[in-house]
Amino acid sequence: MTDPAALRADYTRGNLDESDVAESWYPQLRLWFDTAAADPAVLEANAVQLATAGADGRPAVRTVLVKGLDERGLVVFTNYDSAKGRDLAANPRASAAFVWLAHQRQVRLSGPVTKTGRHETEAYFATRPRESQVGAWASPQSRVVASRAELDALAAEVAARFGDGPIPAPPNWGGFRLEPDEVEFWQGRTGRLHDRIRYRRTDDGPWVRERLAP
Repeated sequence: MTDPAALRADYTRGNLDESDVAESWYPQLRLWFDTAAADPAVLEANAVQLATAGADGRPAVRTVLVKGLDERGLVVFTNYDSAKGRDLAANPRASAAFVWLAHQRQVRLSGPVTKTGRHETEAYFATRPRESQVGAWASPQSRVVASRAELDALAAEVAARFGDGPIPAPPNWGGFRLEPDEVEFWQGRTGRLHDRIRYRRTDDGPWVRERLAP
């Protein structure tokens, strides 16, 4: 058995200094994101761990793919009746983390969450592979199903219903935009004295940039 406590890796890929980062969080995130996406060693550069909590306060985290990224925040798409959809309906705040281990970097974003407009949802849905469009209709996401065969049968029914015609976005499927009020950039450093730079929106509106102890 592998002992997790015995696993060790030193972080020597880079550093992060207040004088080197962008004035605001989005250009800095875009720089790191584009760097990760261009590196073949990074698998799914747009993957984030998305954390939510429902009305009962019980936290849940899962990996999802970001499909929108700009100055407003990041966008993920899902079934609104899924577990995360129900969480966000009850408690519309979330945290997300990009983790690019090949670059020894992490970015965490936290803030309120809103639904995207229907036009934005439909525009993205139209770009999805047809099999993914079928799956969005077929899957009762986060619900118990009896077997894989049942899920395959649901997908076959949807495919037959739409035939060769266009498949619209399901009415209960769409985007969530996380609009961050905190964004933290983490660069691994040797001796576990990592660099952490946080951008934080203050109560009166302006953003501040500050270093955090590792």
